[in-house]
Amino acid sequence: MDRLLLFAATGCFFVAVLRTLLAIRAGVFRPGRFNFVAIAVGFGFQTAFLWIRGNALGRCPLTNLFEVFIFMAWSVTLIYMAVGSAYRLSLMGAFTAPLVFLIQALALVAPIDRPRPPKIEVNGWLEFHASMSIVAYGAFALACIAGLMYLLQERQLKRRQLHSAFHHLPPLSELYSAITRLLWLGFILYTAGLVSGFFTGEPLPVVKMSCAIAVWLFYAAILQGRQFLRLGPKQVAVLCVVAFTAAVSVLWGITFVSQKLPL
Repeated sequence: MDRLLLFAATGCFFVAVLRTLLAIRAGVFRPGRFNFVAIAVGFGFQTAFLWIRGNALGRCPLTNLFEVFIFMAWSVTLIYMAVGSAYRLSLMGAFTAPLVFLIQALALVAPIDRPRPPKIEVNGWLEFHASMSIVAYGAFALACIAGLMYLLQERQLKRRQLHSAFHHLPPLSELYSAITRLLWLGFILYTAGLVSGFFTGEPLPVVKMSCAIAVWLFYAAILQGRQFLRLGPKQVAVLCVVAFTAAVSVLWGITFVSQKLPL
């Protein structure tokens, strides 16, 4: 039952991606309400899946890599739903849907949904640590998307080859502001998740903690470099893409809320 909900959610994001591709091919792209509605419906299915899986487990559904990927996809959608309209980044849906679709499709195809551990006593700090870390990934993902949008618009302006989608991109200054705020949001959430890991009462593997701290330092360097080293907007946008790619590559280091899988 829960996987059917996940297939339905993935289908919603695929529809959003397909509509965007057809509109771009026709040369008449407009970020209307269709994509937003499709993403919103997909978010509903994602939430239902996590709720059912969480009830079955008796804890936050982050017990294996499959659930981590789905929770991250949900987090990306959550941040988009919460802040996308506030920054008037309606075109962000055209960039968000493919990312979420790829994450969920990979999770569904790969054999990573291993048997769930039996219900055990819930460790509140471990639950908080794992969930905050993954939600932070959602903010970092949106910062990456905003960075890609910035680089796309900057390239079109430089080459003077304006696609129809260009006219629906926010101004560069607004995109840069969104990147900065998303970076700070993700950094604060990730810091809360990282610090809470020391209060779980669980052993902290050196390699995994080193990866988590390395991700934290990378984003801290971007934020400090923007302020003190006067990194330009384009450099920050590029670093957002690089940082998120690096963060995803060490995603295995995020805590799984499981008796046999310490953080």
